[in-house]
Amino acid sequence: MSMHGGGGGAARSGRMGMRGLTKDRNMLEHQITKGTFPRVLLYAKQYKKILIIFLCAVITDAIVSSVSPLLLRAIIDKGIIGKNQGLIIGLAFLTALLAVFDALLSLIERRISAVIGEGLICDLRSEVFQHIQSMPIAFFSRTQTGALISRLNNDVIGAQQAFTDLFSNIVGNLILVSIVLGTMFVLSWQITLVALILVPVFLLPARRVGKRLGGLFARGNELNANMNMVMNERFNVAGAMLVKLFGRPADEQKRFRDSAMEVRDIGIDQAIYSRFFFIALSLTASLATAFAYGFGGVQALNGTLAVGTVVAITAYLTRLYGPLTQLSNINIDYMSAMISFERLFEVLDLEPMIKESSTATSIPSGPARLEFDHVVFSYPSAEEVSLASLEAVVKLEKVAKTDVLHDLSFVVEPGTMTALVGPSGAGKTTISLLVSRLYDVISGSVRINGLDIRDATTESLNATVGVVTQDSHLFHDTIRVNLLYAKPDATEQELEKALRSAQIWPLVESLPLGLETVVGERGYRLSGGEKQRIALARLLLKSPKLVVLDEATAHLDAESESLVQKALEETMSERTSLVIAHRLSTIRNADQILVIEDGRVVQRGSHTELLREGGLYKDLYETQFAQQES
Repeated sequence: MSMHGGGGGAARSGRMGMRGLTKDRNMLEHQITKGTFPRVLLYAKQYKKILIIFLCAVITDAIVSSVSPLLLRAIIDKGIIGKNQGLIIGLAFLTALLAVFDALLSLIERRISAVIGEGLICDLRSEVFQHIQSMPIAFFSRTQTGALISRLNNDVIGAQQAFTDLFSNIVGNLILVSIVLGTMFVLSWQITLVALILVPVFLLPARRVGKRLGGLFARGNELNANMNMVMNERFNVAGAMLVKLFGRPADEQKRFRDSAMEVRDIGIDQAIYSRFFFIALSLTASLATAFAYGFGGVQALNGTLAVGTVVAITAYLTRLYGPLTQLSNINIDYMSAMISFERLFEVLDLEPMIKESSTATSIPSGPARLEFDHVVFSYPSAEEVSLASLEAVVKLEKVAKTDVLHDLSFVVEPGTMTALVGPSGAGKTTISLLVSRLYDVISGSVRINGLDIRDATTESLNATVGVVTQDSHLFHDTIRVNLLYAKPDATEQELEKALRSAQIWPLVESLPLGLETVVGERGYRLSGGEKQRIALARLLLKSPKLVVLDEATAHLDAESESLVQKALEETMSERTSLVIAHRLSTIRNADQILVIEDGRVVQRGSHTELLREGGLYKDLYETQFAQQES
């Protein structure tokens, strides 16, 4: 750890940093949430044994480090001054052995520290990742991806420091300081007393600096998360395409630079506050050393203090102020680590809205029968599913909840197709989200084969319901990997059969790499129709009993839709299906059509019956479907 001042450059940086510190005093006075530290200790339990070994190594290292000045004293007073060559050689050899032993101890400490630290990082990341995956879709629709990634990266690493740097600094340095001070008092209580009198000059302002640094670290984490969010949104295919199509690269560059400059400014503030008391302590240590040589040198000339003792005391001073520097920095390290844990606990304390019941049972076997029974639904508020820090806002918006679905009831009989039609915003997609339990109803129930899906096991619900969304997602991987996501143990024959049924096998077969072809991020290397048919093949590979198609053919050209329609006709005949579409070809052969308006079923019947009945369906037909038919 460097103990030197920064000179003129440091002074200039200091002026820049101090100006930044006047921006937000409230941010600098961050208070750790009560109960955070006891909760942190729970994570130490699984590392209890290895932590004991680690602390033993740290304590031994501290003891060994305190012995060298005494050997140096003996070499000077009894060896050099006493003109004892054998003693000089023996003590020098012993000093070298202790140095080698100390080096080995340092390697052992680092190895154990790495095992604990990296193990904790892995555990925390896994726990946070698992928890985030359990959150409802509403959580992901509100939070910034960059903020979540920052929690998994920056904050986890910050929390890891509590188990390595803090433990080793506190225990090792306390032992070393105790031994050094005790030995110094025995050697010269006068010099030791002066050295201790100078310590408060540094320690008193260190507490205030530590508190301010805690706020700076918290703000720094937020700014880094914002910068990560900007990069994440602009570096994916859709974001990059939007920037290029609207000709806004200069604006994006300015926005990112502004974000990067904020990170730079907070980094300067952190550096100045961190460096301030190191420089102060370096000056204090230099004053103490000067006094030790001056006072001790005079006593050595007068014969009241041995020369070796003076040298040993000055050596101990270097060992005293180094650990004191780290001990005074404990407040900063503690604040930084606790803030990181606090941000992680903030995410872990968000309760998932969708949970499997402790008494959940599997959905009864047999063809699927879907029933909506007097369903009322409204989307959850921001406070129920999100955090202000994950949305980059000061506080979450408070908007009165309004019902999206009102007393909605209908039945889809086994093996039949029900089509949902209606104007945009009527609630069709919301209905499809409830079938797969991406949200829970406010009142009423959604039942499959007579079982409320809230009482069904997640595994059986996922196996029963298959969904092809309006914008089907494909991972940036091969066609094979994307298909196997539905059925990891699928055979080559099953993959080919699914692709043939989805009318996409001839294309896959013609590709140079076949199933090993990488589809690109979100499947952007494929056309819209090819992407939809790969998604349908994945659905067919899963072979669900109940299929939900959310405008699955809305983005296809006539040829692609014809192929998809053929696939649907071949594979949906024995499955229960709920289809949302704006194309006449998708719904005209449905067994039942439900016309949705303002979250209610306003009409139901077959295509012919509803045309004859008139009303909203006829209006939709004349404005949307009649042109397709002609």
